[in-house]
Amino acid sequence: MCKARGVSRATAPGQPPKASLREGLLAVAADLLAARGVAGLRLADVASRAGVSRQTVYNEFGNKAGLVQAVAVHRTAEYLVGVEERLGGATDPFDGMRDAITFMLAQAAEDRLVTSVVTGADAEDMLPFLTTRGLPVLLPATGMVAKHLRRRWPDLPDDRLHLAAETTVRLALSHLLMPSAPRDQAVEAMLAVARAILPRVA
Repeated sequence: MCKARGVSRATAPGQPPKASLREGLLAVAADLLAARGVAGLRLADVASRAGVSRQTVYNEFGNKAGLVQAVAVHRTAEYLVGVEERLGGATDPFDGMRDAITFMLAQAAEDRLVTSVVTGADAEDMLPFLTTRGLPVLLPATGMVAKHLRRRWPDLPDDRLHLAAETTVRLALSHLLMPSAPRDQAVEAMLAVARAILPRVA
């Protein structure tokens, strides 16, 4: 059985590399999730649109829950690339946070999957991936912000640094889910909270 699974996961001659296959499956799944939500997602449809067998999708992700989780993790990673670039491109830590949060919210507004989730239009059943099951989003984002803050405050206690980072990320996610002010105003409010937690910048 182990040998059979190993053969089925190998890349056959003329097929795209495994990384490209996975990327393609995730892109197809994200489109279907935006249109149908988790309840309407069928692995057979993902396979058909990607031009592979259903068994290939099962081999890659295990089951539907594994595929949905992989889409959430992959989409988060894409956002974090842009967030990291903006955090690292600013000399002032709060300028970096402002640029990163603004980027994230602007990207989310143009993201069909995220829009479907937060508006409840088609993918409302993916909302837990931003709330009760949101650790794959919260933890890497918090870690990235904490790393950014650590460069400016190398001696700050871990608990205080983590509090500032996690609070900022949670506020950004909260605004994404339920905006209560214009984007620029909301971002400045998030930074005001972070400034209240962190030592004054000299």
